[in-house]
Amino acid sequence: MKIGFLFNHDQIHQVAHSLPVAMALARRAPSQDIVIATTSGRLTEEVRRHLNAAGIDLPVVQLRLRKPITRFAARHLEAVLPISKIGIYRDNLDFFASLDALVVAEKTSLLLKSRYGLDGLRLIHTRHGAGDRAIGFNKSSAGFDHVLVSGPKIRERLIRDAGVAPERLSTVGYPKFDLMPANPPRLPIQANGKPTVLYNPHVSPHLSSWYRHGRAVLDHFLHDDRYNLIFAPHVMLFHRRFVLTIDKLRVDRPGLIDQRVLDAPNIHVDLGSRACTDMTYTAAADIYLGDVSSQIYEFLYRPRPCLFLNSHGVDWQDDANYAHWQTGPVIGGAHDLGAALDRAVASHADYLPIQREMFSRSFDLTDEPSASRAADAVLSVLDRPTFRPVVPLRPATVRPVDQSSVVAA
Repeated sequence: MKIGFLFNHDQIHQVAHSLPVAMALARRAPSQDIVIATTSGRLTEEVRRHLNAAGIDLPVVQLRLRKPITRFAARHLEAVLPISKIGIYRDNLDFFASLDALVVAEKTSLLLKSRYGLDGLRLIHTRHGAGDRAIGFNKSSAGFDHVLVSGPKIRERLIRDAGVAPERLSTVGYPKFDLMPANPPRLPIQANGKPTVLYNPHVSPHLSSWYRHGRAVLDHFLHDDRYNLIFAPHVMLFHRRFVLTIDKLRVDRPGLIDQRVLDAPNIHVDLGSRACTDMTYTAAADIYLGDVSSQIYEFLYRPRPCLFLNSHGVDWQDDANYAHWQTGPVIGGAHDLGAALDRAVASHADYLPIQREMFSRSFDLTDEPSASRAADAVLSVLDRPTFRPVVPLRPATVRPVDQSSVVAA
């Protein structure tokens, strides 16, 4: 069996969700033929960093766009559309056809079945994050041969909302937590001893607090330095000049960060470094301020006060997509942010039981590392017949593997 692990994104935030599974699989089943595929130099560097730290030697190949039309489109449209992310599949069909299974953290890989006819390729979805947003439970999840889930909440919603058959789900915990540092890091700005707030707005214009209230949040911490602030939004928020979302067609412009904010001694701004993805900030902060990011659940690994911005006037109380808003107070804007933060801290004991309950429903953690449980689940999938979707697929002509399609990384 040849098993591929694909990392195909503009940023590195998905690496920690499935690379630990590849490393655990290499330890548990060294006879398996495992290959890691990346689509950028930054992803390759991040993968190799983890492999080297773990002392694991796995082949890494960097796929590239091969067709002139795809390269042309990426060169002229990548500023607003993920051309490279989608085009990498068509341009490297021979590589994907050489695999028996492909483990991925995102859903665009379903194109290999739905458009390009590789229905014999087992697609295994690790997901990324354990959040509540509806897009994580849409019908496309049912297109995978198998889905690895972190806990009972995810399992139940995939069965109920996405129509995934129970036998195609394995509860494995959260492999990213296997990489959790033993001690919470401390940032230089925290040397002043003040409590630190993590402001972590989402990227999607129809869900995020950034576009309506984000600058008011930053201004608050400029004028009220009782708290430190870590401003670490979703890594895709400032990646492009414009943000386009497809689950609900919206486009908006994130803009720029005022120099006063960048220079403030009590504010740490990070728009996309590794620390935004490796739980540095969710571990370091004392208070969480956000909207719909799944990072709230990583923050609750160690329960602390939370505060949420309802920037779109959502009627959220009975909406499963906003279930995490039960873990702290919810406010409609940033006009009284200082008092709201004080209330969140003072009332934390009232929210502690629901924080613990929602964390345990999101993550089924045991003494066994989650990545090891996930590796066992992958091996069990390889022993089963290939899942074939009911929807007819468009056939595609696939050539033998062309080694020029990959670059040894």
